[in-house]
Amino acid sequence: MIGKARDILKTSFGYDAFRPGQEEVVRALLDGANVLAVMPTGAGKSLCFQIPALVRDGLGLVISPLVALMEDQVAALQLAGIAAESINSSKSYEVNAAIWRRVAAGEVKFLYIAPERIMTERMLNALSGLTIGMIAIDEAHCISRWGPSFRPEYEQLEILRERFPGVPIAALTATADAATRQDISSKLFRGQGQVFVAGFDRPNIRIGVEMRSTWKRQLLDFVNARPDVCGIVYCLSRKQTDEAAKFLNDNGVRALPYHAGMDSGRRNINQDIFMTEHAVVMVATIAFGMGIDKPDVRYVFHTNLPSNMESYYQEIGRAGRDGVPSEALMLYGLDDIRMRRMFIDQDGSDEDNKRREHKRLDTLIAYCETPECRRQALLAYFDDSIEACGNCDICLNPPELEDGEDVAGLVMDVVKDTGQRFGAAHLVDILRGSDNERIRKFGHQNLPRHGEGHAVSKDDWRSIIRQMVAAGLLELDIKGYGGLSLTEKAMAFLRGDQVFNYRKLVKAKRQAKAKKAAPVADLSERDGALFDILKAHRLELARQRGVPAYVIFPDRTLIDMAASQPSNRDEFAELNGVGKAKLEKFADSFLKVIDGYDG
Repeated sequence: MIGKARDILKTSFGYDAFRPGQEEVVRALLDGANVLAVMPTGAGKSLCFQIPALVRDGLGLVISPLVALMEDQVAALQLAGIAAESINSSKSYEVNAAIWRRVAAGEVKFLYIAPERIMTERMLNALSGLTIGMIAIDEAHCISRWGPSFRPEYEQLEILRERFPGVPIAALTATADAATRQDISSKLFRGQGQVFVAGFDRPNIRIGVEMRSTWKRQLLDFVNARPDVCGIVYCLSRKQTDEAAKFLNDNGVRALPYHAGMDSGRRNINQDIFMTEHAVVMVATIAFGMGIDKPDVRYVFHTNLPSNMESYYQEIGRAGRDGVPSEALMLYGLDDIRMRRMFIDQDGSDEDNKRREHKRLDTLIAYCETPECRRQALLAYFDDSIEACGNCDICLNPPELEDGEDVAGLVMDVVKDTGQRFGAAHLVDILRGSDNERIRKFGHQNLPRHGEGHAVSKDDWRSIIRQMVAAGLLELDIKGYGGLSLTEKAMAFLRGDQVFNYRKLVKAKRQAKAKKAAPVADLSERDGALFDILKAHRLELARQRGVPAYVIFPDRTLIDMAASQPSNRDEFAELNGVGKAKLEKFADSFLKVIDGYDG
């Protein structure tokens, strides 16, 4: 059957070979096994279940969490000449009923549906009367309480194994650590499924973390240095999202807000603009992102600390899905730690889950303060390992490590002398010898250590204190106002049983405005100009059909097109990503553009 799968890969999707990791998953599903596939964003997870479902008899049932994600995948399949439909809440009862009649008549190969809809007894009974060839569960981390986007409706999907015995189930996600993988496998397969974990590394994404000082200025500098590209800016709150979008627009950057507090119509319009147009910045809360399959996002910028390593990995993974060099930068400060700890404690979950989430946050804080390759620290969390990457801020600008015995001892003395109840800003004022109203109010100008750290800058003291928190020497009072207290590790340090080395703060350079980049590095200037024209033509075709541009052809196909400049249908059919259906639909249109190009 794998031979038939390879034929479908070429004829329907236009690819000569599977990408790394795909064929093993396809083989297992063709053999009837249940499979959990954890693959990085952009690795081609959809083909892993679409191709075996096309080989097998019966309906391919795809459970997907978002209407936008469903519609994009359905549009892509339809353009590839495959009968696919979705039943969802965005359609009228009459439309959904008509689609169901086609499904029941065997005229549809793929049906996309939300977990809330499939888990109704009525739908389960209706599907039981059909021949189901395969079930795929997309964004499968939503099944696990340990995943970054848990949805209770997803957890109910564990009954599918009993309702459809003998039907292979594929669960797919880009984000799952060992605990999450075990949880998914246990719920869906009772531990009997096969688990495939492809490498988590996305080497084309340059990653970095920067101390937050003036976040608006840092954001604007970053965005201005990357003109004429699409990016995503993540903010912690709806208010900050609106504020950041307005600030960017006021400074000449086309930015659109997206958060759950907006009118849904406005949100959808903004998403459509971002998906189809060039050089748009989406400023969003985490309400935006899951299933957003836009390959040419060139950067992801976090104005605040994400909730945990899985969420961070998932969010930066929305950059550079096309494999082209991209960037991810996170701003980070002590106030983030306090807020994140408070969110965890205010969550209604049980104490075990809160303890787990605090430990996950600890890992992310340690990642932010690591003095070693950042990508190594990120991948180690997912039980993956690499050599130092050479493409993170630590590798590119290695920090100096200093013996922290003196500075840590000084901080601890001030923490003790002030009753272990003041926050970092006040402690830094004492260390630097400030004589302000708050210092005098508590008589802290008379402390023995007042002013002993005057030679160290405010930013450096803040960095040292953050690193002491990350190292477990200081603890934040998350229920109060962020006061700092000494931990058991601090006591061990004071006894001489614990060592503290700190990373010297590296000041971020003001980012110079970059020149407009060539469209694609491996194209000549002439071919690059044609590539831009082909992208504009693709966008027009996408607008006519009401689909994202990448659904017509990915950038990789347009790059091949610009480089080889086919002159007839036979040559066009040889392009990467051109299957039979797309050859019929689009060859003449693009060939006309190429023939008319005289650059």
